[in-house]
Formats: sequence, structure tokens, C-alpha cells
Amino acid sequence: MAKIGFQKLKIPILLIVIAGTACGMALGAFFALTHDLPQIRSLETYKPSATTRIFSADNILLAELFVEKRDPVPLEIVPGFLKSALIATEDRNFYRHIGIDLKGILRAVVRDIWAGEFVEGASTLTQQLSKTLFLTPRKTIVRKLKEALLAFHLERRYTKDEILELYLNQVYFGSGAYGVASAAHIFFGKPVGELTLAECALIAAMPKAPSRFSPLINKELAQKRRDIVLRQMREIDVITDAQYRQALAEPVLTPDQGKFARNAPYFVEYIKNFLEDDIGSTRLYKSGLTVMTTLSHDLQKAAEQATLNALRSLESRMKKNGIAQPEPQCALVALDVQTGAILAMTGGRDFVQSPFNRATMALRQPGSAFKPIVYALAVERGFSQNQTVLDAPVIFKGARDGNDWQPENFSKTYMGEITLRKALAFSENIPAIRLNETLGPAAVADFAFILGIHSPLQPNLSLALGTSEVTLMDLTSAYAVFPNRGKKIQPFGVLKVMDAAGRTVWQRTPQVHIAMSRTGAAIITDMLQGVIREGTGKMAGHLPFPLGGKTGTTNDFKDALFIGFSPSIAAGVWVGNDDFTPLGNGETGARAALPAWIEFMSQAHNDRPYHYFDIPDDVVSVRMDPQTGLPVPENARNAVSAMFKIGTEPRR
Repeated sequence: MAKIGFQKLKIPILLIVIAGTACGMALGAFFALTHDLPQIRSLETYKPSATTRIFSADNILLAELFVEKRDPVPLEIVPGFLKSALIATEDRNFYRHIGIDLKGILRAVVRDIWAGEFVEGASTLTQQLSKTLFLTPRKTIVRKLKEALLAFHLERRYTKDEILELYLNQVYFGSGAYGVASAAHIFFGKPVGELTLAECALIAAMPKAPSRFSPLINKELAQKRRDIVLRQMREIDVITDAQYRQALAEPVLTPDQGKFARNAPYFVEYIKNFLEDDIGSTRLYKSGLTVMTTLSHDLQKAAEQATLNALRSLESRMKKNGIAQPEPQCALVALDVQTGAILAMTGGRDFVQSPFNRATMALRQPGSAFKPIVYALAVERGFSQNQTVLDAPVIFKGARDGNDWQPENFSKTYMGEITLRKALAFSENIPAIRLNETLGPAAVADFAFILGIHSPLQPNLSLALGTSEVTLMDLTSAYAVFPNRGKKIQPFGVLKVMDAAGRTVWQRTPQVHIAMSRTGAAIITDMLQGVIREGTGKMAGHLPFPLGGKTGTTNDFKDALFIGFSPSIAAGVWVGNDDFTPLGNGETGARAALPAWIEFMSQAHNDRPYHYFDIPDDVVSVRMDPQTGLPVPENARNAVSAMFKIGTEPRR
């Protein structure tokens, strides 16, 4: 009997053991899945990395730097079309499920098994939010189970609208945009509340594959994806046929959209590179800094318009000369003469097409725009404006790798014995080469370095003609020494950097040194005024404030430049083709570059007080004949006023 009783107990005990084992395994699996799940409450204290903002000197926002760009907005501000588009394309049962869509999961499992891999995720909006906030993107069964558990917890803790608001503010939409407000700003340059139906559909299309569907990366693919979302909205009667057709007809981006960060883009990239080197990229992109720059927003707009107008005129002429699709480039940089602050910078025609900065990175021959450096050294060595030099054909024996060199003037004509002032004003080549030979090319190269030319220069006779390559920034900075009393100030673009609490964490340290005498600087400034009053820069002579400057043109019209200054601003303009092909016959610095310089300088001085160039006590102005250098009466025809150090002026 006892044996029978034991047999009866054996089955229940076995069932209990099996059930216990099953429960233990289930609990073990549950704890294995949940022991490292993040706390849902962390959502309420979540803070994304802060955004660094870059401002112009006149407090205009130029750019925002971030690792994750988030600008949370309440759900009521989000357009109904955007919410509907998102639900239509990502989770049509959002308001009916408990965080997971069981039917969708079963359908996805069947398709995944059939395909032998993960091809369909069946993720609800809540699951996508869980993955975005707490989990890795790896596609594994364990990750999917954790995602489902987190989604279930989210649904228990938050209402549907709260979950939708979290999703809209946290999910990545491509091109650095986290959340719909950032997406609206980055893609369309407008607040999220002002989005159109088509724009809402485009943003709703992004989460599926942000890196592929961003309109800033692939407009065609973005449009196809947007149109699919619009069709889905039409299928569930969220929009009418008329709304659907109208939205389909809208362009993905208008010409003015997608340019939120393109205020002075070449300048922004220039100072980003500087700050990454100086304070580190981690601090720059994650610490929520405020960067105050030297850029004038008004002058930047003037620079962009001036270069654009110059390029349009040049392209028109190039087309007439037979170039079907000309793509010349133009760069402009403007500096504050007294401080070295960068006031404006354009590095090319279109930053999106080509971020290469031709103002700071391109090494190009300056042509005759280098000649003032030769003449400035001559003035420092005691040469006077009225000293004469022979402008006539000449052969320099063994000047080029042991071979004879016979240079020519651009005009192929010669003036005979002329003053240094006239030789510079009319940009004659032979006098500049003779002067370079007298001074010594190595000494000229060394002096150029002192003025601010950092690229290596070849110390040969042709250096006077600008055959060694320089950057536009360096050349403009060197010219700024002349109206700045001989003081060389390193150009800079950042004034100071402040942390999130407003404390200054970096400030500019001025770098100033004396490059030439105040007297010499005043005399070479006067000679460069002669270029505009009497020589190749006459086109700028109508501007109602003091100016000095010099044209530059290289062989075969490959480069055209004008570098010049007023008492307060030094500006340089370069025009050329990236592939070093000619711009076209006759496209000199005076024709291709000077018009942009004139337009910019005219705009830049609209509201500036009138200033005069520095005149030291030890100089005197004398009326002279520019050909002979002899003094002439005040009313003499063709006479010019020239500046001399007292004791060196011409006498009757």
C-alpha cells in the first residue's frame, strides 16, 4: 500500500519540479534581461551635450557646433501634419498598442525566418524611442527583447502623447538634427510650427535611414522617400487628394533652405580649425561655449555680394570668348588695419560645392601685387620716390638656371629713365627687376617674411614679378603694415571664448612687432596712393576717401589680384581658375579683381568716419615731375605730390 501511495505522489512532485525549473529559468531569463536595463526615470534628468555658438562681432549667430543638436519643443507646437505623417509611416497602431505590436512582431518573425536574417524590425514608436535612448543599434534577439520590455515600461509610466513628444524631441533625423525642431531649423531654416505639409512629410521620412534620406545629402532619394510618406498619409485619409497633389509639387528644398550654418561658412571653418587646435575638439563641440569673433556681418554680406557680382561679369565675358561653362573662383579677405581683426572672408563661390578656402589655403602667384614689397624694402634702405631707374629692354646673364633671361614689360613698351614712383604706379616690370637685383633677392624674401609672408619664396630675380606663390591672407596682411605705421599684427578671427556660465576661458593675445619704420611705411603708402591716383588702379580713384593699392596679373592671365587699403581697412581680392587655366585675354587684376575690391570698399566705408593716412613729423610732401623726379611749381601740368623724408626731398 505504501508503494502505491508513493507512486501517486511521484507525478505531482515531478510536475512541481518541472514547473519550478521552468519558473526558475523564466525568472533567470527575466533577471538576465532586466538586471542591466537602464532606469526609465533617467529620462527626466537627461541632458544632451551642449551646443557651442559662434557669433559675429555685431552679435549675429554665424554657426552652431554640436555632437547632438537638440532643441526640445512641447507637443502642441508640433504641426498636426508632422504627427500624422510620423504615425502613418512608422506606427499606425500607436494609439492602440501597449508598446509592442504583437501582430507586427509575428509578421516580422515569419519574414525574418524566411529570409534567414533580420529584414523587418516591427518596432513601434515606443520601441524606437527605447532603442534611441537606452540601447545599442545592434540587431540581436536579446536586444529586441530588452527593447520590448523598455517599451512596455515606458507605456506604463507615460501617456501616449508624452511618449510621442519624447520621440519627436529625441530621435535622430539626419545631418546632425536630433528632434523635430532641429530638423526644421537645419533642413528648412524655420521654426517647427511653420512647416508645410510637404516639409512635415520629409521630416517624418528621415528616421528610417537618416544618413541616406537627408535632403542635404541626396535630394532625389529624399524626395522619393517624402512622396512615399505623402502617399501613406493619403491612404489613411489624413490628407485630401488636393493636398497630396500640392505637396508632391513642392521642391524638397528651396534655394534658401538647408543653409542654416552657412553664414560666412569659409570664415566659420577657418576659426573652427583654429579652435580645435587651440582648445581641443571635445571642449569645442560638447561644452556649450560662446565664441565671439571679429567678423562684421554687414561687411561679410558686402564681400559676398561683391565677389558674386565680379564672378557674374567675368563669366559673361568668358562665355563670349568661347568657354561654354566657365567656373572661375573669387576670394576676398578684409582686415582691420590697426588690430589685424578679420572683418570679412570669402573663400570661393560656393562652400557646399567646394569648402577649400582660397583666401587662406590657396598658394597662387601674386604677379605684380608683390612689387610693393620690393619697393618698400628700397624705401627702408634709403631710396627716394624721385630716384630714377632705367625702363628699357635688358638681358640678365645666367639668371635662370645658368641661362640668360630677357624679361618684358606687360605692355611690351618702355618708358626710359623714370622715377620709382612712376615705375610702381604703372607696374613696369623691368624697373622692379633692376631694383630687386640691387637690393638682393634674398634680402627681399627675408623682408617679405618680416611683413607676414609665410610661404617659401624663391630668392631669384623673378621674385619681383610675383613668381613665388603666396596666400591671399598673407599678402593682404603684409599690405596692412603700410597704413599701420610699419607695425605688423598677426591676423586673427576669434576675440574670446566663454563657457556656459559666461566665464572667459580663452582670449586673444595680440601679436605685434615692428616690421618697418614709421617713415618708410608712410612713404610706401604714398607711393601706393599713386597707383590709384595715377596708374593701374585709377578705376578706384573716384572713391571719396584715401586709398592705396596695387594690381596683380600673372602669365597668361591665370591669376588676377588687387590688394589695397584705406586708413582703416586692408582688403585683398583674388580671381582665378582652380585648375590654373587662363581666365581669358585681357583679364588683368584691374579688370577682373579691382571691381570687386571697389564695390566692397565702397560698402565698407559707408558708415565709417573719414580718416587720413599717417604723416610722421619727419616727412614732407613735394610737387614733382613723375618722369624726371625734379620739383615743379604747384600749378605745373602732370605734376604729382610725393612724400619724402626731410632732407631727401628733391630741390630746384
